[in-house]
Amino acid sequence: MNVNQSKCFAVVCLMMLLLPLQLQAEGPVVEKPHTFSAGTPARASEVNENFDRAYEHIQKLLDVVCKYHPTEPLCQTTDSQEAYTNDFGMTFVLIPSGTFVMGSPEGETGRRSNEVQHNVTLTQAFYMQKTEVTQGQWKAIMGANPSHFSSCGDDCPVEKVSWEDAQEFIEKLNLHENANKYKLPTEAQWEYAARAGSTTALANGNLVEKSCNLDTNLNEMGWYCANAESKTHPVAQKKPNAWGLFDMHGNVWEWCQDWYESSYPTTSVTDPMGPSTGSSRVLRGGCWADDAQGCRSAYRSSYSSGYRGSHLGLRLMRTL
Repeated sequence: MNVNQSKCFAVVCLMMLLLPLQLQAEGPVVEKPHTFSAGTPARASEVNENFDRAYEHIQKLLDVVCKYHPTEPLCQTTDSQEAYTNDFGMTFVLIPSGTFVMGSPEGETGRRSNEVQHNVTLTQAFYMQKTEVTQGQWKAIMGANPSHFSSCGDDCPVEKVSWEDAQEFIEKLNLHENANKYKLPTEAQWEYAARAGSTTALANGNLVEKSCNLDTNLNEMGWYCANAESKTHPVAQKKPNAWGLFDMHGNVWEWCQDWYESSYPTTSVTDPMGPSTGSSRVLRGGCWADDAQGCRSAYRSSYSSGYRGSHLGLRLMRTL
């Protein structure tokens, strides 16, 4: 085999390597389909060594691609279910691990000073509830409905629940499954899931209006003061984001696990959990009574952990 033939053979080997991909928990892994044994033993050994080197280089390339573009189909995992539904009809969507820019750019409409941009890496995939916890789901676990808008029905988000109430709900749900998998999302997990790969004010584009005027993009995605008629609405009536999550903008505010801190980190962080202590807990997403700017992906709010209001609800995450 001459030099040109060897080069062509190497290219063919690389092409073969790109075909058999197994998607595993840590990302895509290139599987070597077979070992070459044709020709003399020395030649076969040489070919296999070159093959192994090519395999290693391709794997490194895939690792780099998936580090910076985790939402690419090639980088998704298949060992975990894409969706999970529990005994109470709560459906969870698999959210991939990845890196994103948390916060908002200085020119974003409605931006506040506590939204300084910084890189965040989430090293573990997780499940995020497809909708806000509904009144029906809350009643099934807690036995009563605390909602101000109870006449809205079982498919409407539960509200008038405090952060502390949410913890009791989660404890009972975990006991039911004899596991410790359900939690409130961290603030970083919440924004990562809300953005679903987007970098704009909303998951479906930029925001034009700041107040209660009708904003075209927000009207597609959620309920707020311009379209909600001063009340909550059944979940999953608006457009979902790219990861299949409904009502991440508006309807009810959603509690996060973190204590609130007004200043963000100034450097890149990995799996942030928020401060160790504080006086209030993070809320995200905006609600039926809020203006448009309060429903942005980056908008941050907080209340004391015992506060209940007709605009406060929750959405759970679940570990794999």
